[in-house]
Amino acid sequence: MSAATASSQMPPCSFTPQPYMGPSREQVLADRQRYLSPGLITYYKNPLLLVDGHMQYLFDETGRRYLDLFAGIVSVSCGHCHPKIAKRVQDQVGRLQHTTTIYMNPNVTELAKKLASKLPAGLEVAYFTNSGSEANDLAILMARLFTGNRDVIALRNCYHGASGITFALTSHHTWKYTAAPTDQIHHVANPDPYRSLYSGTPSEIARKSVDEMKEALLYSTPGKVAAFIAEPIQGVGGTTYGSKEYLKLAYEAIREKGGLCIADEVQTGFGRTGEHYWGFQNFDVLPDIVTMAKSLGNGAPIAAVVTRKEIAETLRQRLHVNTFGGNPVSTAAGLAVLEVIEEDGLQQNARVVGAQFKQGMEKLQKKHQVIGDVRGMGLMLGMELVKDRTTKEPGREQTAALHEGLKEHGILVGKGGLFGNVLRIKPPLCITKADVEFTLAAMDQVLSDIN
Repeated sequence: MSAATASSQMPPCSFTPQPYMGPSREQVLADRQRYLSPGLITYYKNPLLLVDGHMQYLFDETGRRYLDLFAGIVSVSCGHCHPKIAKRVQDQVGRLQHTTTIYMNPNVTELAKKLASKLPAGLEVAYFTNSGSEANDLAILMARLFTGNRDVIALRNCYHGASGITFALTSHHTWKYTAAPTDQIHHVANPDPYRSLYSGTPSEIARKSVDEMKEALLYSTPGKVAAFIAEPIQGVGGTTYGSKEYLKLAYEAIREKGGLCIADEVQTGFGRTGEHYWGFQNFDVLPDIVTMAKSLGNGAPIAAVVTRKEIAETLRQRLHVNTFGGNPVSTAAGLAVLEVIEEDGLQQNARVVGAQFKQGMEKLQKKHQVIGDVRGMGLMLGMELVKDRTTKEPGREQTAALHEGLKEHGILVGKGGLFGNVLRIKPPLCITKADVEFTLAAMDQVLSDIN
């Protein structure tokens, strides 16, 4: 199928990008290879040059349109260049671009107040940072100061960021450098029922995983645990999560030893899972600290740690400021994001369209043996490809082929999972039923070609 034919079948879009007048794709690629760190990866055999965006769509330098099902790795929740968010940011840049936390600004306090209104009672004190890595780093610092302990429990196959402490927390081997500090960080069983080392029902696997955590608390961190940090649904790890009781049992085990529970909502928050505003609410737990980023700014650099007052008070032990935390421009974007999620009904759209998407992939699973598992909630979905459903041998090559094939249809998706064999689907929450039908048809065609 030609690019033109594939693109013409995409649902209509009223937006027309301006003609691109910048350097050629070849020049940008050459300059990137020369002047940017070689550690920065690109997707696809022929990397994309993206120059325009509108809601759920992206455009390359030729004007070709792509349906974005990865949302800048879940950074763009409301849609690329959403007009209300763009205007709010533009207005703020023209008035005051920067101030630090040693001065007051209305945006900062208003955003903290609105975030508190979206969280359960008691979680009402915010600290703004620039990234999810910084937020998780700060959450661990708060937990250690509050408990007086240093040991931290995390899950295998997790991803919590790219700073020193968050690299230590991360156990996903694709991302973690061996030079990352690992002292007083302990990883325990992931309750993912599809690839667990334990056997049994999802509930039995969850309980066995918690039993392993209890052993770690008894022998590896006796009386010294500061915190347990977990994504309600692992993002980079391949959209994995345990049965509903897992987090409740894990939280109980940590709290019995005096530790705090941290919910990393960097990828699950802000209505993405559909039924609830926050991922942890799907599992009936109440964390002590919640971290969030990405979607909060719809692409603007902002993150936050929200916790109880007595935990936040620990930072008063020393003089503490943050140069860019709560930047007026980023907080203006955050305020607009919270409004747009409500006004555009994006959480409900994630629930309805996400259910349609998941059901469609489950139908494809019945047709294509290469699909080993379909999972997720709302518009946080995963499709795991395998060479054999019985052995669950990872289908890396098939995943790569599907990834490339969907691009030829004008569809951008992510890859992840422990073996790089999971298609990660996390689009802007504004995608439509027509976008989903178009994607499912393209998936069916590419999978048929692979088979």
